Amino acid sequence: MVENQAFLSLGSNIGDRLQNLKEAVRLLNSHPSIKVAKCSSIYETDPVGYEDQDLFLNMVIHLTTALSPSDLLDACLKAEFSLGRKREIRWGPRTIDLDILLYNQENIETEKLFIPHPRMAERAFVLVPLYEVAGNIHLPGKSEPLEALVDRLPDKKGVRIWKQINGEGGFGLSES
Repeated sequence: MVENQAFLSLGSNIGDRLQNLKEAVRLLNSHPSIKVAKCSSIYETDPVGYEDQDLFLNMVIHLTTALSPSDLLDACLKAEFSLGRKREIRWGPRTIDLDILLYNQENIETEKLFIPHPRMAERAFVLVPLYEVAGNIHLPGKSEPLEALVDRLPDKKGVRIWKQINGEGGFGLSES
């Protein structure tokens, strides 16, 4: 199996937010060509863009996969759909949101997919948990280390640790 490295951002602000994140991780990890390698802690975050909505729980997961970027996107969309995701308001409330942040060190632009995720470098709710799981990576197209990008973020105060995760991939994979 080809071992591609990918990082995904997960977010939820409708219903049982923690259960939505756990179920999304479980669904991805149950895919025969996806292995969740590591999960960040869970952060409670202020909404960005459309602000008239509940607080989010966000996290980042590192996974290995044999899937192509477009097949990984399809697996993410399928997981979102099975968890009741509806796309009604741009940046609006959602049961679950799965975004592919990075796929190896590739730059990918298709009609449906932009990797690295186009707005990730300006979003604390993405970079803070990404730094937790992969602090030593460089984002494609950025000369500075991830730590420097995180240090410069203006909205870090809107990203608060909600549930600390200890150890490799422990989040939701061994719990029911």
